[in-house]
Amino acid sequence: MSLDSVLSIIKKIVDICLVWLILYYILKNVRKNVKFSMILKGIAIIVIIKLVSDYFGLVTIGLLFEYVISWAPIALIIIFQPEIRSALEQLGKAKLLGSHKTLSLSEREKMVTEIGGALEYLKKNRIGAIIVIERDTSLLNYIEKAKKIYADISNELLCSIFFPDNPLHDGGVIIQGNKITCAGAVFPTTVDMKFSKRLGTRHRAAIGISEESDAIAIIVSEETGRISVAIEGKLNYNLSIDEVKSIILEELMPKSETFVVEKEEEEDDIDEIN
Repeated sequence: MSLDSVLSIIKKIVDICLVWLILYYILKNVRKNVKFSMILKGIAIIVIIKLVSDYFGLVTIGLLFEYVISWAPIALIIIFQPEIRSALEQLGKAKLLGSHKTLSLSEREKMVTEIGGALEYLKKNRIGAIIVIERDTSLLNYIEKAKKIYADISNELLCSIFFPDNPLHDGGVIIQGNKITCAGAVFPTTVDMKFSKRLGTRHRAAIGISEESDAIAIIVSEETGRISVAIEGKLNYNLSIDEVKSIILEELMPKSETFVVEKEEEEDDIDEIN
């Protein structure tokens, strides 16, 4: 086999890998982004109607949808310009190494303990709060518009930020690594109709930021004191403090560390069987 043949094969492999990488990124964003899902459903319905009209020989509707499909790319760019821009922004915001991945196990446990202590006080006194923990997707856009703090995470600081008389009470806190980066952050609210209309602004904002990023959003209800967690556009409602702490630790755990833990558990199971 000549050198040219080898290079040709390598180019084809790289080409295929790049196509699969693009498809993976698109599907990943569609799964998380409600607006993208709605766009794809609309396109799928139009294509299905066109195929059905061609099959049954429905000339008029077939011709109509042929014009729709011809002009669809331009129409989509114009109508969904904000969504397309948002997707490109998310591509630019993605980080190879999130702040949470640099934390040691003891640092993560300390952070979760402090957050848990604050949640206990906030729940008991029915003080509304939204705490967002950044992961791989940068939240710099929201940090820039909020009040910068950059302080160590502590139970007392979190409680004082969300105290009703504090001017920053109504906004959210963003945590990067083991630091509280800012307070008073404003997040986009979800437009997903599957969530109950009774959900308050904090819950909708938490779901919204979890749809646009891979952040972990923790919410304390001002009315009921119940604690919820939003991740990837899904809301885990009315959780105990131990459940919240467990979710945070699990979500912040690096994949390599998860593999080690699972392997150790398998070895322990084998030892028990023997």
